[in-house]
Amino acid sequence: MPAQFWESVLNSPGLGAGASYNTSNTIQDVSPAPQLVLPANFLYTGQSLRFTAFGTYATSGTTPTLVLGFYYGGVAGIALAASTAITTTNTATVNWPWRMEATATVRSIGSSGTIMTQGFVDIATSLTAVSHVPIPATALATVTIDTTASGKALTVGATWGTNAAANILFCHQFIAESMN
Repeated sequence: MPAQFWESVLNSPGLGAGASYNTSNTIQDVSPAPQLVLPANFLYTGQSLRFTAFGTYATSGTTPTLVLGFYYGGVAGIALAASTAITTTNTATVNWPWRMEATATVRSIGSSGTIMTQGFVDIATSLTAVSHVPIPATALATVTIDTTASGKALTVGATWGTNAAANILFCHQFIAESMN
């Protein structure tokens, strides 16, 4: 018997980049506005979500590390999938590209629901080459999320390893899709 499948973009792709992220080495939400907030009980068992984010970064004279990831409940919430500390290139003095993609599948729902996410980060090592890094940076496993709570934001987070004004990152696009 045939089944009906669908895909829906959950957020407005936005018309501009998120705020510039520099002069800090604490995790920041770099998602473009408006923020995507899920209502209570939106997620269901077997549902898949696909996340795509991309932007640019620059450094000057140093090789800072950078962690990128997707988060549930904002950057202070749960990391769905985050990279290791990726060492960037010290000559990224122009806007070099980065891209991050992941697919998450809801395994169970409730106040102790579970979700499993897997994807990758591509970060430029020059304007024509990239380093391909799998996410999450840990063994693939489910993480616990509360699917019954309202106001859970899906966000893109970034963390520079060095606090320097020359370390600049922009997230130009963040798209979240729900797939059945």
